[in-house]
Amino acid sequence: MQTLTELSVRMAREGIRRLLVITGAPAWCEAQATALRDALPGDWLWVGEKSDWPQHCSPRALTTLLGREFLHAVFDARAGFDVAAFAALGGTLTAGSWLVLLTPDFSRWRGLPDADSLRWSDSAEPIASPAFVDHFCRTLLSDPQTLIWREACALTLPDFPPRPAWHAATGQPAHEQAQILEQLRDMPPGVAVVTAPRGRGKSALAGMHIASLEQPTIVTAPARAATDVLAHYAAEHFNFIAPDALLQQIKEQGRQAGWLVVDEAAALPGPLLHEMVSAFPRVLLLTTVQGYEGTGQGFLLKFCAGFPGLRHFTLDTPLRWAAGCPLEQALNALLLLDSTPINSPPGGEVVIQPLPADAWQQAPAQPTAIYRLLASAHYRTSPLDLRRMMDAPGQHFWQAMRAGTLVAALWLVDEGGLSAGLSQAVWAGFRRPRGNLVAQSLAAHGGSPLAATLRGRRVSRIAVHPFCQRAGIGSALLIHARAQLTECDYLSVSFGYTPQLWRFWQRCGFSLVRLGSHREASSGCFTAMAIIPLTPAGEALLAREQARLGRDLPYLRHWREEKLALPVMGTTTLNEEDWLELAGFAFAHRPLSAAFGALCRLLAHSDLPLPALRGQLHEGVSEQALCERLSLSGRKALLAHQRQECAQALQTLDESRGANLKDRVQKLQFF
Repeated sequence: MQTLTELSVRMAREGIRRLLVITGAPAWCEAQATALRDALPGDWLWVGEKSDWPQHCSPRALTTLLGREFLHAVFDARAGFDVAAFAALGGTLTAGSWLVLLTPDFSRWRGLPDADSLRWSDSAEPIASPAFVDHFCRTLLSDPQTLIWREACALTLPDFPPRPAWHAATGQPAHEQAQILEQLRDMPPGVAVVTAPRGRGKSALAGMHIASLEQPTIVTAPARAATDVLAHYAAEHFNFIAPDALLQQIKEQGRQAGWLVVDEAAALPGPLLHEMVSAFPRVLLLTTVQGYEGTGQGFLLKFCAGFPGLRHFTLDTPLRWAAGCPLEQALNALLLLDSTPINSPPGGEVVIQPLPADAWQQAPAQPTAIYRLLASAHYRTSPLDLRRMMDAPGQHFWQAMRAGTLVAALWLVDEGGLSAGLSQAVWAGFRRPRGNLVAQSLAAHGGSPLAATLRGRRVSRIAVHPFCQRAGIGSALLIHARAQLTECDYLSVSFGYTPQLWRFWQRCGFSLVRLGSHREASSGCFTAMAIIPLTPAGEALLAREQARLGRDLPYLRHWREEKLALPVMGTTTLNEEDWLELAGFAFAHRPLSAAFGALCRLLAHSDLPLPALRGQLHEGVSEQALCERLSLSGRKALLAHQRQECAQALQTLDESRGANLKDRVQKLQFF
């Protein structure tokens, strides 16, 4: 302990942090961590599911602590390993800190079930993660700057070479920040973008800039929680608006005044970001090029290239720790967070081939290249995706190569195949099993209670090297993968709808089967789902869902202006499918968004007042205003009232039919 104490003092002087892995029996690991806490002064935050330590939180709650700083922390991975929280914790530690990781004994770890796998594997029970554990241990053992303390082995400390003394940031603009602030202060109308790895002060820079402005400024980001540092430096000038609300404001008011600042801009869809940017005279975009938030290399090449006279600034020098910090380097290597420059790949013929199932064990460079390409594309790829790629069942990967260099990648996921009883329970809203994004949605929001019994394969990600786009490589990947599917009823995709993106999926042969009813706050997009049928059952599913969308389209306000190539049908007749849909809404847990069209047709046939339904569906009154009008306590009470109104209307139209359907749908919860 004396040696560790002396090393900690030296680490603080040198401005670095280190990773210490304690591996062995659970009780022994915790005993060593407790001894460290007692020997070394510090905050000693414990991150794990359970602990009696003074400062502790669960991995999922760690996001509430981002923006704070700690001296020393323990991450408990003995029963489950939330790698996104692990990466985030590393960003909270001050110079001189230890990040202590507790793991099972390396020799047993790969065969043990990981409780965190329930979040990413879509499995009913925890599964082992041998590919990830092998990669993690292999990387740890090759890192000379990381300490590994094994049970029954004495901890030996290498003779680390000395580093120069480090001086902490003062809170005033650092040299790189001051240079950028000066240029932003005198910037004519246009767009500026600042890219930086974590810990370089880009959010602080934006806050300083906002604090110096006299013009109005709006800040937006995929999540408000990620803007705490920016808000601290902007002080009373901080004005946050979520992306979906900002788009609505632009739609209602037109061109805006002042500055727009977008934090983690690469995580927003390009077309919607372009719509925001075009509404402001001056814009500052911030994005991370490295880290668990996502990356911005593809963002620079794909999105920012469209702005003439774009001003691009970079922050390279860490402010919260010294350059070359061993902990930062260890996290980057362990979780593949390090960004690599995007260079032009070689020319030549494109070769498309599947990624072997054992690639992480036998040829890890291949899947690593795929993960990094996905991370550099316009996706919020995270360490959670890395774990899913490595060990989750039902994952399939295709790669397009030129002269041995990866130029495109496709990630597919198995879905569907639920039992008839479970699929019907999903349709009624009584069950929501893990995973099966499109398959469950087709049942939960579509017209067929048995939709989730079909087997599908969903496009989870597709990425093309920025220098190889618009050459048909992405379409060729999809066509090739589609031709190899022999046991699926359909190929599917779920995406944030933009006309440009839909044109791509349309060219690839997809047809729409679901349209979302509200914008996602993080992206500003409506969700859309599309499929390519591969069997007669898939063809029947497509025909049924497109007919349903065509009947509902006149009632879907947000979609009326889009050219969707759907068979629009203006009939207001209540058919058999409508009666079943309305019974699912009235007597089970079907959401209002799924029953929207059928409810509108019901209102056309009913002479009852039905104020809760007519207020929302016909008048467009907001839920809050409707609750005030009807003296209801909130959204849940409003929905319950609307279900009662629907039941009343069905009873008035045909009491016997309504009663039979009520009995039928309520039995689905007991499948």
